Amino acid sequence: MVDSPASAVLNSGPVHQAVLNALDQLGLAVLVKDLSSGRYVYASDAASRLLHAGEDALVGAQDADIFDATQAVALRAADVQAASMPNGLRSEHRMELRGARRDFRVWRQQVALEGQSEPHMLSLWQDITETHQRESQIAQALAQLEQQQKANDALRRDMEDNQVRDTSSGLYHRVHFDEQLRREADLSSREQREFALVAMAIDNMDEIRRLHGVEACERVVESLGRLLRANTRAMDSPCRLGGDRFVVLLSGIGLATAHARMEHLRRHCAEHIVPFNGQQIPFTVSMGVSSFPHTAGIVDELLRSADRALASARDKGGNRIALASIQFVPGA
Repeated sequence: MVDSPASAVLNSGPVHQAVLNALDQLGLAVLVKDLSSGRYVYASDAASRLLHAGEDALVGAQDADIFDATQAVALRAADVQAASMPNGLRSEHRMELRGARRDFRVWRQQVALEGQSEPHMLSLWQDITETHQRESQIAQALAQLEQQQKANDALRRDMEDNQVRDTSSGLYHRVHFDEQLRREADLSSREQREFALVAMAIDNMDEIRRLHGVEACERVVESLGRLLRANTRAMDSPCRLGGDRFVVLLSGIGLATAHARMEHLRRHCAEHIVPFNGQQIPFTVSMGVSSFPHTAGIVDELLRSADRALASARDKGGNRIALASIQFVPGA
Protein backbone atom coordinates (compact mmCIF):
# COMPACT_ATOMS: atom_id res chain seq x y z
CA MET A 1 0.00 0.00 0.00
CA VAL A 2 1.36 3.47 -0.92
CA ASP A 3 2.18 5.58 2.10
CA SER A 4 0.50 8.98 2.43
CA PRO A 5 0.33 11.62 5.18
CA ALA A 6 -2.97 10.18 6.29
CA SER A 7 -1.69 6.62 6.42
CA ALA A 8 1.32 7.74 8.40
CA VAL A 9 -0.95 9.29 11.00
CA LEU A 10 -3.25 6.30 11.15
CA ASN A 11 -0.38 3.87 11.43
CA SER A 12 1.45 5.83 14.11
CA GLY A 13 1.49 4.27 17.53
CA PRO A 14 0.78 0.72 18.66
CA VAL A 15 -2.84 1.48 19.63
CA HIS A 16 -3.73 2.90 16.22
CA GLN A 17 -2.15 -0.04 14.49
CA ALA A 18 -3.86 -2.53 16.80
CA VAL A 19 -7.26 -0.92 16.15
CA LEU A 20 -6.71 -1.01 12.38
CA ASN A 21 -5.62 -4.64 12.57
CA ALA A 22 -8.67 -5.55 14.67
CA LEU A 23 -11.01 -3.86 12.22
CA ASP A 24 -9.33 -5.64 9.34
CA GLN A 25 -9.70 -9.01 11.09
CA LEU A 26 -13.40 -8.28 11.62
CA GLY A 27 -13.83 -7.52 7.93
CA LEU A 28 -14.56 -3.85 8.56
CA ALA A 29 -13.10 -1.57 5.92
CA VAL A 30 -11.51 1.79 6.81
CA LEU A 31 -11.35 4.58 4.23
CA VAL A 32 -10.21 8.18 4.47
CA LYS A 33 -11.22 10.65 1.79
CA ASP A 34 -9.91 14.14 1.08
CA LEU A 35 -13.14 16.09 0.86
CA SER A 36 -11.68 18.88 -1.24
CA SER A 37 -10.54 16.56 -4.01
CA GLY A 38 -12.91 13.68 -3.36
CA ARG A 39 -9.99 11.23 -3.54
CA TYR A 40 -9.26 8.46 -1.08
CA VAL A 41 -5.97 8.95 0.72
CA TYR A 42 -6.14 5.79 2.81
CA ALA A 43 -7.72 2.36 2.34
CA SER A 44 -7.25 -0.60 4.64
CA ASP A 45 -6.64 -4.09 3.30
CA ALA A 46 -10.23 -4.99 4.20
CA ALA A 47 -11.44 -2.05 2.09
CA SER A 48 -9.70 -3.41 -1.00
CA ARG A 49 -11.19 -6.85 -0.38
CA LEU A 50 -14.65 -5.53 0.43
CA LEU A 51 -14.91 -3.24 -2.57
CA HIS A 52 -13.24 -5.76 -4.92
CA ALA A 53 -10.38 -3.43 -5.80
CA GLY A 54 -6.84 -4.46 -6.54
CA GLU A 55 -3.93 -3.55 -4.30
CA ASP A 56 -3.57 0.24 -3.93
CA ALA A 57 -6.42 0.77 -6.42
CA LEU A 58 -8.53 2.70 -3.93
CA VAL A 59 -5.87 5.19 -2.85
CA GLY A 60 -6.01 8.16 -5.19
CA ALA A 61 -9.35 7.08 -6.69
CA GLN A 62 -12.64 8.97 -6.54
CA ASP A 63 -16.05 7.41 -6.01
CA ALA A 64 -16.84 7.76 -9.72
CA ASP A 65 -13.76 5.60 -10.49
CA ILE A 66 -15.10 2.75 -8.33
CA PHE A 67 -18.88 3.01 -8.50
CA ASP A 68 -21.39 3.99 -11.16
CA ALA A 69 -22.57 7.59 -11.44
CA THR A 70 -25.75 7.14 -9.41
CA GLN A 71 -23.92 5.42 -6.57
CA ALA A 72 -21.16 8.04 -6.61
CA VAL A 73 -23.74 10.83 -6.25
CA ALA A 74 -25.36 9.00 -3.30
CA LEU A 75 -21.99 8.61 -1.55
CA ARG A 76 -21.15 12.27 -2.11
CA ALA A 77 -24.50 13.29 -0.59
CA ALA A 78 -23.79 11.08 2.45
CA ASP A 79 -20.37 12.75 2.86
CA VAL A 80 -21.95 16.20 2.78
CA GLN A 81 -24.54 15.21 5.36
CA ALA A 82 -21.95 13.58 7.64
CA ALA A 83 -19.74 16.70 7.42
CA SER A 84 -22.57 18.72 8.98
CA MET A 85 -22.97 16.30 11.91
CA PRO A 86 -20.29 16.56 14.63
CA ASN A 87 -21.04 13.06 15.95
CA GLY A 88 -20.99 11.39 12.57
CA LEU A 89 -23.59 9.64 10.40
CA ARG A 90 -24.61 6.03 9.91
CA SER A 91 -26.18 5.08 6.59
CA GLU A 92 -26.77 2.05 4.38
CA HIS A 93 -25.98 1.69 0.69
CA ARG A 94 -26.81 -0.91 -1.92
CA MET A 95 -24.05 -1.20 -4.51
CA GLU A 96 -23.47 -2.99 -7.80
CA LEU A 97 -19.88 -4.19 -7.71
CA ARG A 98 -18.60 -6.23 -10.64
CA GLY A 99 -22.05 -7.55 -11.42
CA ALA A 100 -22.90 -8.44 -7.83
CA ARG A 101 -25.27 -6.52 -5.59
CA ARG A 102 -23.88 -5.83 -2.14
CA ASP A 103 -25.34 -4.08 0.89
CA PHE A 104 -23.13 -1.95 3.16
CA ARG A 105 -23.58 -0.20 6.46
CA VAL A 106 -21.27 2.83 6.61
CA TRP A 107 -20.22 5.07 9.48
CA ARG A 108 -18.85 8.49 8.46
CA GLN A 109 -17.28 11.22 10.53
CA GLN A 110 -15.29 14.26 9.47
CA VAL A 111 -11.79 14.30 10.93
CA ALA A 112 -8.87 16.69 10.98
CA LEU A 113 -5.57 14.99 10.18
CA GLU A 114 -2.39 16.21 11.72
CA GLY A 115 -0.45 18.39 9.31
CA GLN A 116 -3.37 18.59 6.85
CA SER A 117 -5.34 21.77 6.29
CA GLU A 118 -8.08 20.21 4.15
CA PRO A 119 -11.00 18.38 5.81
CA HIS A 120 -11.09 14.61 5.53
CA MET A 121 -13.87 12.05 5.89
CA LEU A 122 -13.24 8.86 7.81
CA SER A 123 -15.60 6.04 6.86
CA LEU A 124 -15.98 2.56 8.27
CA TRP A 125 -17.67 0.04 5.93
CA GLN A 126 -19.41 -3.20 6.92
CA ASP A 127 -20.75 -5.70 4.36
CA ILE A 128 -24.26 -6.66 5.54
CA THR A 129 -25.32 -8.47 2.37
CA GLU A 130 -25.53 -11.88 4.01
CA THR A 131 -27.31 -10.40 7.03
CA HIS A 132 -29.96 -8.89 4.76
CA GLN A 133 -30.25 -12.14 2.86
CA ARG A 134 -30.78 -14.07 6.09
CA GLU A 135 -33.33 -11.52 7.29
CA SER A 136 -35.12 -11.77 3.95
CA GLN A 137 -35.07 -15.56 4.11
CA ILE A 138 -36.39 -15.50 7.67
CA ALA A 139 -39.12 -13.02 6.71
CA GLN A 140 -40.04 -15.18 3.72
CA ALA A 141 -40.11 -18.31 5.88
CA LEU A 142 -42.28 -16.56 8.48
CA ALA A 143 -44.63 -15.36 5.74
CA GLN A 144 -44.86 -18.90 4.39
CA LEU A 145 -45.54 -20.24 7.88
CA GLU A 146 -48.25 -17.60 8.35
CA GLN A 147 -49.83 -18.51 5.02
CA GLN A 148 -49.67 -22.19 5.91
CA GLN A 149 -51.25 -21.47 9.29
CA LYS A 150 -54.06 -19.53 7.60
CA ALA A 151 -54.55 -22.39 5.14
CA ASN A 152 -54.63 -24.88 8.02
CA ASP A 153 -57.15 -22.72 9.89
CA ALA A 154 -59.31 -22.44 6.77
CA LEU A 155 -59.11 -26.21 6.26
CA ARG A 156 -60.05 -26.81 9.89
CA ARG A 157 -63.03 -24.45 9.57
CA ASP A 158 -64.07 -26.16 6.35
CA MET A 159 -63.87 -29.56 8.03
CA GLU A 160 -65.90 -28.28 10.97
CA ASP A 161 -68.44 -26.72 8.60
CA ASN A 162 -68.69 -29.95 6.63
CA GLN A 163 -69.58 -31.73 9.85
CA VAL A 164 -72.47 -29.37 10.66
CA ARG A 165 -73.45 -27.94 7.25
CA ASP A 166 -74.97 -29.35 4.09
CA THR A 167 -72.57 -28.92 1.17
CA SER A 168 -75.21 -27.91 -1.38
CA SER A 169 -77.26 -25.40 0.60
CA GLY A 170 -74.66 -24.30 3.17
CA LEU A 171 -77.31 -24.84 5.86
CA TYR A 172 -77.01 -26.86 9.07
CA HIS A 173 -77.42 -30.64 9.13
CA ARG A 174 -80.24 -32.15 11.17
CA VAL A 175 -77.99 -33.19 14.08
CA HIS A 176 -76.78 -29.63 14.68
CA PHE A 177 -80.31 -28.27 14.27
CA ASP A 178 -81.72 -30.71 16.85
CA GLU A 179 -79.09 -29.58 19.36
CA GLN A 180 -79.93 -25.89 18.76
CA LEU A 181 -83.64 -26.65 19.06
CA ARG A 182 -83.18 -28.35 22.45
CA ARG A 183 -81.13 -25.40 23.72
CA GLU A 184 -83.69 -22.88 22.50
CA ALA A 185 -86.54 -24.84 24.10
CA ASP A 186 -84.69 -25.00 27.45
CA LEU A 187 -83.89 -21.27 27.32
CA SER A 188 -87.45 -20.33 26.40
CA SER A 189 -88.87 -22.47 29.21
CA ARG A 190 -86.60 -20.83 31.78
CA GLU A 191 -87.14 -17.26 30.56
CA GLN A 192 -90.80 -17.63 29.55
CA ARG A 193 -90.24 -16.40 26.03
CA GLU A 194 -91.38 -17.49 22.59
CA PHE A 195 -89.54 -18.89 19.61
CA ALA A 196 -90.81 -20.01 16.21
CA LEU A 197 -90.25 -23.02 14.04
CA VAL A 198 -90.78 -23.01 10.26
CA ALA A 199 -91.16 -26.16 8.18
CA MET A 200 -90.42 -25.42 4.52
CA ALA A 201 -90.48 -27.27 1.20
CA ILE A 202 -89.62 -26.36 -2.39
CA ASP A 203 -92.75 -26.57 -4.51
CA ASN A 204 -92.88 -28.92 -7.51
CA MET A 205 -89.34 -30.26 -7.11
CA ASP A 206 -90.30 -33.41 -9.03
CA GLU A 207 -91.37 -31.25 -11.96
CA ILE A 208 -88.09 -29.29 -11.88
CA ARG A 209 -86.19 -32.59 -11.85
CA ARG A 210 -88.21 -33.92 -14.78
CA LEU A 211 -87.76 -30.83 -16.92
CA HIS A 212 -84.19 -29.83 -16.04
CA GLY A 213 -82.50 -32.76 -14.28
CA VAL A 214 -80.95 -33.48 -10.90
CA GLU A 215 -78.20 -30.86 -11.20
CA ALA A 216 -80.81 -28.14 -11.76
CA CYS A 217 -82.49 -29.21 -8.51
CA GLU A 218 -79.16 -28.77 -6.71
CA ARG A 219 -78.84 -25.24 -8.15
CA VAL A 220 -82.31 -24.44 -6.80
CA VAL A 221 -81.28 -25.81 -3.38
CA GLU A 222 -78.12 -23.66 -3.47
CA SER A 223 -80.18 -20.57 -4.29
CA LEU A 224 -82.67 -21.23 -1.50
CA GLY A 225 -79.75 -21.80 0.91
CA ARG A 226 -78.30 -18.40 0.04
CA LEU A 227 -81.68 -16.70 0.44
CA LEU A 228 -82.24 -18.39 3.80
CA ARG A 229 -78.83 -17.36 5.10
CA ALA A 230 -79.40 -13.79 3.91
CA ASN A 231 -82.85 -13.56 5.52
CA THR A 232 -82.09 -15.08 8.92
CA ARG A 233 -80.04 -13.81 11.83
CA ALA A 234 -76.90 -15.23 13.40
CA MET A 235 -78.91 -16.65 16.32
CA ASP A 236 -81.35 -18.44 13.99
CA SER A 237 -80.75 -21.97 12.72
CA PRO A 238 -81.76 -22.76 9.13
CA CYS A 239 -81.40 -26.48 8.34
CA ARG A 240 -81.79 -28.77 5.34
CA LEU A 241 -83.53 -31.97 6.33
CA GLY A 242 -82.87 -33.54 2.95
CA GLY A 243 -84.25 -33.39 -0.57
CA ASP A 244 -86.71 -30.50 -0.86
CA ARG A 245 -87.38 -30.21 2.90
CA PHE A 246 -86.02 -27.49 5.18
CA VAL A 247 -86.68 -26.22 8.69
CA VAL A 248 -85.78 -22.89 10.34
CA LEU A 249 -85.52 -22.10 14.04
CA LEU A 250 -86.26 -18.41 14.67
CA SER A 251 -84.92 -17.55 18.09
CA GLY A 252 -86.85 -15.33 20.51
CA ILE A 253 -89.74 -14.29 18.24
CA GLY A 254 -93.45 -15.12 18.18
CA LEU A 255 -95.84 -16.42 15.57
CA ALA A 256 -96.80 -13.06 14.03
CA THR A 257 -93.22 -11.83 13.64
CA ALA A 258 -92.11 -15.19 12.24
CA HIS A 259 -94.94 -15.07 9.70
CA ALA A 260 -93.93 -11.56 8.57
CA ARG A 261 -90.28 -12.52 8.13
CA MET A 262 -91.04 -15.72 6.29
CA GLU A 263 -93.53 -13.94 4.03
CA HIS A 264 -90.67 -11.64 3.03
CA LEU A 265 -88.55 -14.70 2.23
CA ARG A 266 -91.41 -16.36 0.30
CA ARG A 267 -91.69 -13.32 -1.96
CA HIS A 268 -87.93 -13.31 -2.52
CA CYS A 269 -88.06 -16.94 -3.63
CA ALA A 270 -91.01 -16.34 -5.96
CA GLU A 271 -89.15 -13.45 -7.61
CA HIS A 272 -85.81 -15.27 -7.79
CA ILE A 273 -84.65 -16.88 -11.04
CA VAL A 274 -82.04 -19.67 -11.04
CA PRO A 275 -79.84 -19.62 -14.17
CA PHE A 276 -78.94 -23.09 -15.42
CA ASN A 277 -77.54 -24.19 -18.81
CA GLY A 278 -78.79 -21.06 -20.51
CA GLN A 279 -82.26 -21.42 -19.00
CA GLN A 280 -84.00 -19.62 -16.15
CA ILE A 281 -85.64 -21.82 -13.55
CA PRO A 282 -88.22 -20.20 -11.27
CA PHE A 283 -89.15 -21.78 -7.96
CA THR A 284 -91.48 -21.19 -5.04
CA VAL A 285 -91.67 -22.47 -1.48
CA SER A 286 -94.40 -23.43 0.94
CA MET A 287 -94.08 -22.97 4.70
CA GLY A 288 -95.75 -23.95 7.92
CA VAL A 289 -95.06 -21.84 11.01
CA SER A 290 -95.47 -22.96 14.60
CA SER A 291 -94.38 -21.32 17.83
CA PHE A 292 -93.36 -22.32 21.33
CA PRO A 293 -95.30 -22.49 23.59
CA HIS A 294 -98.50 -21.26 21.88
CA THR A 295 -98.94 -23.92 19.19
CA ALA A 296 -97.03 -26.63 21.07
CA GLY A 297 -95.44 -26.88 24.49
CA ILE A 298 -92.99 -29.71 23.71
CA VAL A 299 -90.37 -29.93 20.98
CA ASP A 300 -91.67 -33.03 19.20
CA GLU A 301 -95.18 -31.60 18.95
CA LEU A 302 -93.75 -28.28 17.78
CA LEU A 303 -92.16 -30.04 14.80
CA ARG A 304 -95.36 -31.96 14.05
CA SER A 305 -97.51 -28.82 14.20
CA ALA A 306 -95.16 -27.03 11.76
CA ASP A 307 -95.31 -30.05 9.43
CA ARG A 308 -99.13 -30.07 9.56
CA ALA A 309 -99.20 -26.38 8.70
CA LEU A 310 -96.78 -27.00 5.81
CA ALA A 311 -98.99 -29.81 4.49
CA SER A 312 -101.95 -27.44 4.60
CA ALA A 313 -100.03 -24.81 2.60
CA ARG A 314 -99.05 -27.37 -0.06
CA ASP A 315 -102.58 -28.77 -0.26
CA LYS A 316 -103.79 -25.27 -1.12
CA GLY A 317 -101.46 -25.06 -4.13
CA GLY A 318 -98.15 -24.06 -2.58
CA ASN A 319 -96.29 -20.74 -2.67
CA ARG A 320 -97.94 -19.75 0.60
CA ILE A 321 -97.52 -19.79 4.38
CA ALA A 322 -99.84 -21.53 6.81
CA LEU A 323 -99.87 -20.98 10.56
CA ALA A 324 -100.15 -23.83 13.03
CA SER A 325 -103.25 -23.84 15.22
CA ILE A 326 -102.84 -22.14 18.57
CA GLN A 327 -103.63 -24.35 21.56
CA PHE A 328 -106.35 -23.13 23.87
CA VAL A 329 -106.21 -24.53 27.39
CA PRO A 330 -109.61 -24.56 29.17
CA GLY A 331 -109.63 -22.24 32.12
CA ALA A 332 -106.35 -20.59 31.11
